[in-house]
Amino acid sequence: MTAHPETDSIPHETEIPEVLPLLPIRDIVVFPYMVLPLFIGRELSIKATEAALSENRLIFLTAQKSQEIEHPGPDDLYTVGTVGVIMRMLKLPDERIKILVQGIAKARVLALEQQDPFYLARIQKIEAAPPPQSSLEIEALIRTAKERLEQLIHLGKSIMPDVMTVIETMDDPGRLADIIASNLGLKVDVTQQVLETEDPVARLRLVNELLLKEHGVLSMQQKIQAEAKGEMDKTQREYFLREQLKAIQKELGELDDRAEEIAEFRKRIEDAKMPPKVLKECEKQLKRLEKLHPDTAEAGTVRTYLEWMVDLPWSHKSKDNLDLAQASAVLNADHYDLEKVKERIVEYLAVRKLKKDQMKGPILCFVGPPGVGKTSLGKSIARALGREFVRVSLGGTRDEAEIRGHRRTYVGALPGRIIQGIKQAGTSNPVFMLDEIDKVGTDFRGDPSAALLEVLDPEQNHAFSDHYLAVPFDLSDVMFITTANLTDTILPALRDRMEVLEIPGYSEEEKLGIAKRYLIPRQLTEHGITDAHVRITDAALHQIISHYTREAGVRNLEREIANVMRKVAKRVAEGDTHRHTVTPRNLTKYLGAPKYLPELEQEKDEVGVVTGLAWTESGGDVLYVEATVTKGKGQLTLTGHLGDVMKESAQAALSYIRSQTKALHIDGDVFSRKDIHIHVPAGAIPKDGPSAGITMATALVSSLTNLPARRDVAMTGEVTLRGRVLPVGGLKEKILAAKRAKISTIILPKRNEKDLEEIPQHLRRGLRFVFVEHMSEVLAEALKLKKEKTRLTPHVLDAPGSTVRRKRIASSRTRPATRTNGPSRHPTGR
Repeated sequence: MTAHPETDSIPHETEIPEVLPLLPIRDIVVFPYMVLPLFIGRELSIKATEAALSENRLIFLTAQKSQEIEHPGPDDLYTVGTVGVIMRMLKLPDERIKILVQGIAKARVLALEQQDPFYLARIQKIEAAPPPQSSLEIEALIRTAKERLEQLIHLGKSIMPDVMTVIETMDDPGRLADIIASNLGLKVDVTQQVLETEDPVARLRLVNELLLKEHGVLSMQQKIQAEAKGEMDKTQREYFLREQLKAIQKELGELDDRAEEIAEFRKRIEDAKMPPKVLKECEKQLKRLEKLHPDTAEAGTVRTYLEWMVDLPWSHKSKDNLDLAQASAVLNADHYDLEKVKERIVEYLAVRKLKKDQMKGPILCFVGPPGVGKTSLGKSIARALGREFVRVSLGGTRDEAEIRGHRRTYVGALPGRIIQGIKQAGTSNPVFMLDEIDKVGTDFRGDPSAALLEVLDPEQNHAFSDHYLAVPFDLSDVMFITTANLTDTILPALRDRMEVLEIPGYSEEEKLGIAKRYLIPRQLTEHGITDAHVRITDAALHQIISHYTREAGVRNLEREIANVMRKVAKRVAEGDTHRHTVTPRNLTKYLGAPKYLPELEQEKDEVGVVTGLAWTESGGDVLYVEATVTKGKGQLTLTGHLGDVMKESAQAALSYIRSQTKALHIDGDVFSRKDIHIHVPAGAIPKDGPSAGITMATALVSSLTNLPARRDVAMTGEVTLRGRVLPVGGLKEKILAAKRAKISTIILPKRNEKDLEEIPQHLRRGLRFVFVEHMSEVLAEALKLKKEKTRLTPHVLDAPGSTVRRKRIASSRTRPATRTNGPSRHPTGR
């Protein structure tokens, strides 16, 4: 609506009653002396208008505080408004009423006489202040208001010409402020503030402030429009110039780069020999690229996507080397021992040779301690098969998008590391190594292990979907190899999809063979010397292995050999050309003092000292478990940096002994009058695991019965409260530790008898193995019974399950080691 000023037709002497119908107005404030049309549609307003028409045609007009309210209450209306006279009324076809009203005077609502069916308000007329006497301030305010209004018109403000004509001749500050405020199109609350200001000069001063603010808003709006228009003009100009350039190139017969790019993409798509579904998606994206402007961001995204699609080896495969003898030769040349793994690869090639059609690639998981050759074994397998090799390290990976890629909606999106590796290989059937899969993490960005479920599932990975590609890629021909130090941290569902091959630590003899065949020749080459300059004797290598390294693999062994080579290389560089022979006697000149000293063997049989066997990450070790009984109150003390599991084994052993006091000829009162102390030497080294259960039980019985324990007998096994002996792991490493300690007899759990078949013959030579099922058999073998104590023997041997077996068994390899200071991989202990 537009307010029109009227100066001649205003009834100056109209008598205004005290009670008038009230008409709420939604989006405008009516000022005195203004004429404007109003459209009325609400029932409340129509009845108020009819009541005014039936009386004196006078009605009180007031604005709503919020125009969204359909049925305003008394609190939703401003109290100050304008009394108006209805000059004309017209009923519209949609049952609305259009009226033409003219403002007469300001008034204030004192009370509402009625609210239904329309508002009837008791009002008080606000007398208009007389025009102030002319002054410099008033003259300045009037001129400023007029000038600012003209500036707004120049900035695009729409004001009717007849309004400007009236304003130009007006010198009353109050009426000037009213007419300007009613035509600026301001918010209702701001305009209402002008209406409620009674002082004419203050009202004009407020309007001047509003004019200044509106001038700033319009100036900024005009600046933004000018900048947008400039950018649009620049883009249009560049477009026309490019089109002209294309026309000129076409006229000159020059090649169109864009058409050439599209043609090249089309040819590469045809050469890629994609599956039908992938081909359809590529053609769709190529059509989009043709329609897009080459400089837009979306065109760059589509172009990058197409480059990835055409670079992937959808149908390119390398041919497998199916010569089993040659493959075996390659594996044997690259790695010492590891017969299980080599046999598994040769079996795979044999099946491929016999089965002509396509078969799914195996998914192998090499599990073993650091430095045993898990990663390098993957390279050897790829070389034996004649395939490309790709390695991806997953250690520390925490983002699921690292595996599946990012969606193309993100800036800088790329496929996951699986698809990147396939592109790097250039074939669809490489040997793909996922290194350190047990060290994958998880956080708010997802779980990479869960994303690997599809990758490493032979039943699903034929249609692996990367988020970036958004089309399936066949991974069934890929030979996936994963490596881990432990299987405990691998997601169980993921571990179930892989064929786990345990790679145990190397024995001293195996390390010697690896050093002679691989490590020494490699270090000679890397240090620029030959075997004519240096020779390391077997005895010196044994000394390096046992006294300078303590590990399951051979990384530190290679470092120590490299130390020797550097010393020799330095002397050769100084002019010393004679051959240096490294022997145990002069080894300290090259490597310094020994870092590790083996456990000294016991000189005689002692009471309360029993030899146990343990597995560590650096191989097997001998533990001398000591127990002593002193005066006290029946307390059990455990020392030696023992873990919770080992402490519980000691408690179980003590409980078993207390339940067998009669059979063991132990005074039952001793447990309340004596303190028992169990100590495992080398207290700075953490120790844990249940495999020392029978060792601690034997040490306790030895101390309580005062029977010496045989120094040439070592043992390992877990004990229960009923005296049953449960199986453990890590036999190969423990047997090696026993040989180093010059042990002649090893006591093992009966259920570990089958595992001894995998121990190589040279490791078992000179050892006697005793397989037991009950603690009574352990005591009968380990304790040195005195003649006066022979009565103990029948009681011990008559215990349940007492069948002592002694036999020598020959076999080939070892059962995988089980940790003694971490989570057990054996369901029944270590």
